[in-house]
Amino acid sequence: MTKDTPATAPDDHRTERDALDRAFRAAAARMTNGVSPQATFSALQDWLSHLSRAPGRQMELADHALGNALRAGQGLLDPEAGMTPRPGDHRFDHPGWRSWPFNAWAQSYLAAEDWWHEATRPLRGMQPRSADRVRFMTEQAINLAAPSNNPVLNPEVVEKTVETGGANLRGGYRRFLHDLRKDLTGQADGPRRYRIGDNIACTPGKVVFRNHLLELIQYAPATGTVHPEPVLIVPAWIMKYYILDLSPENSLIRYLVDQGHSVFVISWVNPGAELRDTTLDDYRTSGVMAALDLVGDILPGRKVHACGYCLGGTILAIAAAAMARDGDDRLASVTLLAGQTDFTEAGELLLFLDAAQIAYLEDLMWERGYLDDEKMAGAFQALRARDLVWGTAVRRYLLDEDDPQFDIGAWAADATRMPYRMHSDYLRSLFLENRLTGGRFAVDGRVIALKDISAPMFVLGTETDYIAPWQSVYKAALFTETELTFVLTNGGHNAGILSEPGHKRRHFRVGHRTADKRYMDPDTWLQHHEAQDGSWWPVWQGFLTERGSGPMVKPPKMGSKAHKPLCDAPGTYVFME
Repeated sequence: MTKDTPATAPDDHRTERDALDRAFRAAAARMTNGVSPQATFSALQDWLSHLSRAPGRQMELADHALGNALRAGQGLLDPEAGMTPRPGDHRFDHPGWRSWPFNAWAQSYLAAEDWWHEATRPLRGMQPRSADRVRFMTEQAINLAAPSNNPVLNPEVVEKTVETGGANLRGGYRRFLHDLRKDLTGQADGPRRYRIGDNIACTPGKVVFRNHLLELIQYAPATGTVHPEPVLIVPAWIMKYYILDLSPENSLIRYLVDQGHSVFVISWVNPGAELRDTTLDDYRTSGVMAALDLVGDILPGRKVHACGYCLGGTILAIAAAAMARDGDDRLASVTLLAGQTDFTEAGELLLFLDAAQIAYLEDLMWERGYLDDEKMAGAFQALRARDLVWGTAVRRYLLDEDDPQFDIGAWAADATRMPYRMHSDYLRSLFLENRLTGGRFAVDGRVIALKDISAPMFVLGTETDYIAPWQSVYKAALFTETELTFVLTNGGHNAGILSEPGHKRRHFRVGHRTADKRYMDPDTWLQHHEAQDGSWWPVWQGFLTERGSGPMVKPPKMGSKAHKPLCDAPGTYVFME
């Protein structure tokens, strides 16, 4: 370096080169839809190298292939003796699959699917995550190759084509062109059955506060008197809040209001590039804590029942632990609905989340300042591609059938973006490094611990949750020492929450742990708690009521002197695209 060279020159060059590298990787990430080739190739290499050095396993797989072939052959003569689809697979329900030649294609496919499922089991010395990744990738390929996706091989499509003279294929082709145009132009469909503020997200209320991250909605009382402690709901920011306020008949928020609770909910902003540097802790301070302060301003001196759903449960747990550490006792209880605090078994979303994949996503977000909502929606669809991708394609493009419209479907299509810095913080500190339960998650420069939480806890998991498996959600019992009620309900990550009283085929299990009881592992817990028919909503409502401070009181006014209502619910942030 010469005398006249600025001292910052090396840093400037490094910054320029880093920016070049990140721009290059961002371009590559766009081509691969955000999937890191390193994560893919390393898993395949791990699996292949271990399998190549396992002749016994190779012989076992050869025997398995022969057994499947014989069984598939038997299935041509006796369907009961042949290969059968896995639970939940309805692609081969049509009677035509049991007649020649469709049964031959179905049996061959099911035999191959079963063999690949067996072949991707972990091998000794292999990274278990590599086996899971290879299994996931092979399932994607197998789903693509299913005979049910082929109009010539699918008997239901062949039957309808003959009946309609090919009108179903012509109609399906028009649907395909319509969907392609919509995806390329970003144009929305015409009027929909479900409309925000009209027949979904329509519980009466007011927006009583707004900042750059949230609108706080206060719901109008529906009873002459209310319980003393209000309920503050912290939803996930990965989707819109109204999963908890869908149609009036299955709205959890409306149910609470009808039971005499004063309910507040956070409606998160749909962030753009202007919020690229928003951190995970900003969602705690400007989100959870700001909302808690506002509830305290409207109802001074009242403790609050705080409820977090999904990612909202995670940030609520962080906030509750920090409050406990600092002597802040404003929480009457803490409820986590499908919200994880430990991420060692964090479901199928963890499959490809390693350092390489997160760096890849960071580069993709760095370019725009956020993770696009289409990437998030695509990731969730890939986890259930058999039903959400290929099943939908068969119905729309081969059978020319309209997609059934449900309120939860309208909500699922309303995805949001993730700020660059926040999403990076979340993936690295929680998913990758699991700092919260590892004693390494700091708030305001000091580590927090979940065991400091003394407020009673209500934790709910759902039996078929592929995003937050119930065993992972249950781990809140391992890392806390307070009174805890755990409920396991049937259904998935979203459908299990929508369990209003009177909903058919609903059941749940409930257990209560006092502070003096020892830990019970999830499998043992399951064995010791019988399923009960019905909805878990009244159980939670009873939990909140029993931990109240006294008799019913006069309903609060909407807003306060300092924070007048700004507009009617559901507010403005919920409409942001």
